[in-house]
Amino acid sequence: MSRIGQLWRTAGRIGYVRLAIAMLLLVGALLVARWSWDVMLARNAERAMYDLRAVAAAPQVGQDKRIVMIVFNDETLEATGKRSPLDRALLARALTNIDRLGAKAIGIDILIDQATPDDPLLIKAMQGMRTPTFLAFGTNATNPDAVQSWQEKFIREFQAKLAPGNVHPASIRLEDDADGVMRRWPPRPRGLPPLLVDRMAGGAGAFAGYTRAIDYRLPHAIDMPGIVSEPVFAKLPIDLFANDDAIDMLKSQVAGRYVLIGGDITDLDRFDTPQTLISKDKKTIGLEIHAVLLAQRLDGRVPVAISPLMLWLLALVVTLGGAGLGASDISGWRLAGLMGLGVVAIVALPVGLQYAGIDTLGLPAFGWLVGWTLAYIVAAAVARGFGSEQRRFAQGALGRYLPRDVASAILRDPSQLSLHGERTTIFALFSDLEGFTKLTHAVPPETTAVLLNNYLDRLSGIVLAHGGTVDKFVGDAVVAFWGAPIARPDDGDRALAAAIAMVEAGEAFRRAPPADCPPVGRTRVGLHRGEAIVGNFGGEGRMQYTALGDAMNTASRLESANKSLGTRALVSAEAAAAMTDPPLRPMGRITVRGRSTPIEVFEPIAEASRDDLHLFREMLDKFDSGETGALAALERYAGARDGDRALGKLVENLHRIGPGGCLALD
Repeated sequence: MSRIGQLWRTAGRIGYVRLAIAMLLLVGALLVARWSWDVMLARNAERAMYDLRAVAAAPQVGQDKRIVMIVFNDETLEATGKRSPLDRALLARALTNIDRLGAKAIGIDILIDQATPDDPLLIKAMQGMRTPTFLAFGTNATNPDAVQSWQEKFIREFQAKLAPGNVHPASIRLEDDADGVMRRWPPRPRGLPPLLVDRMAGGAGAFAGYTRAIDYRLPHAIDMPGIVSEPVFAKLPIDLFANDDAIDMLKSQVAGRYVLIGGDITDLDRFDTPQTLISKDKKTIGLEIHAVLLAQRLDGRVPVAISPLMLWLLALVVTLGGAGLGASDISGWRLAGLMGLGVVAIVALPVGLQYAGIDTLGLPAFGWLVGWTLAYIVAAAVARGFGSEQRRFAQGALGRYLPRDVASAILRDPSQLSLHGERTTIFALFSDLEGFTKLTHAVPPETTAVLLNNYLDRLSGIVLAHGGTVDKFVGDAVVAFWGAPIARPDDGDRALAAAIAMVEAGEAFRRAPPADCPPVGRTRVGLHRGEAIVGNFGGEGRMQYTALGDAMNTASRLESANKSLGTRALVSAEAAAAMTDPPLRPMGRITVRGRSTPIEVFEPIAEASRDDLHLFREMLDKFDSGETGALAALERYAGARDGDRALGKLVENLHRIGPGGCLALD
């Protein structure tokens, strides 16, 4: 209950009004993720994304031998000299001949909506049809732009003259979306007969009341230059079928097939389809769309629709996913990676469903992106509000000795502030500023305080920036460690980087002293890895998170050993062994006060090449093994680096202790 109470108080400080607004925005994100097909602007993006995935998932097929289109084209109009109405005498002769060739069914996508002198010829031809034939029918109520009332009256009277017989009315209604693209099957409004393709296909398929996506197919792609791929549906000019003498040669093109008759005229009855988004200059004639519908009807290809409940669940998952990521503590590359994965998943899921035969027309892919993003932004903003309050709590309860991620972890689990200790392995670091005690006697106390605060702020900032914990300040010394309360796999590398940065910061501090301030000495650092007891020690009213044990003492002794070895930073072999390819130069073995076991020590040389460090290690190994001439080689190596104080000291010490020896320090 205390945790809930803390969150409730934090929410109060953030502001209940702002939280209420955030909740409303999250609800808005959910609604967009569900209803974006009905939202202005968003619906355009949804249509474009649907068209892209529909074309990408459309299978490439060979020519459908079940269906043939017979068309009035521009050449036909030029030859007959008749444009509107189309030449009905030509249509009558073609119908009679096609009837002889054994077609399965004939569909006529031409409205006979006004009188011509050739009407008796067409009526006679249609009355004599043996093949089931379906003639276009339309009403003023369902298509007022194309059919006037007087035209509807003529259509009804003309078709009444064909009964009884094999010619029956059929709806040729096609319905595009608001952007003019044909994506879905047309509905059947009251007053219209069944759709043309439904009447032609008879009982095939399971399309009763189907008004979902048109399942377009693409022709096989051909990579050979100059060769055009074979279209999905054959298309022949109607002129060929009006020639009685040559009609028998066309039997193979018609026998046993579904025949669709209509126009293929440049400026009439042409529509955009999802493919138009890819090929801007490619429009599809209405007759071919009927052919697509007929093929889908014959195949029974009814894409599985996603239920409204499933769409709500998906919208909820997307919204919660964005909100969860926004509210998380993840940052940096991990956050960027998860955001990238989220976007890829949201984009890829609709494409995958389309490939799997799921009807994604109406699936709000763009709405998911918007809802996910909006939920992320809202949750992240609320989380920052909570986070600012948590940071205030961290500053008050924990001080400034823990890195940010560790403080956040303790905030998530306040029980870590209880008084307890645990034995663990840490990287312990001690630093010291040479000559600072003497400096305090040479400057006023106010100047000492300013200098010390400036110096300690620099070094403690480096510790925290590298993920370490500031244990304490002892005068001018900084005591820090890595590995507790949270251990990381790269703690050793972090600690080494911090040690090098602290030495460099100390040099910058030393080289730029304030006016009227005596010179400041060098900063020295010791780094060791070992066991320590880490925890909060003190009392309920006053406590300190600190580390106790041999690891801390050894790090302190290594810091002091820098004076004897001429180095600025020393790293023990135990610490070096837990680092990843560290730039360390061996500086021999030492024994220190309070520890009888020799310590092999190394100096960080960040600017040295790996080859140079390897060469030096080889020379020192040869000396330790007693190889003649190894010391002379080391002397030459040190002589070539006259400014390297630590290297000169090492050669001096090697003369004293001999191969395999150990330097004893107080």
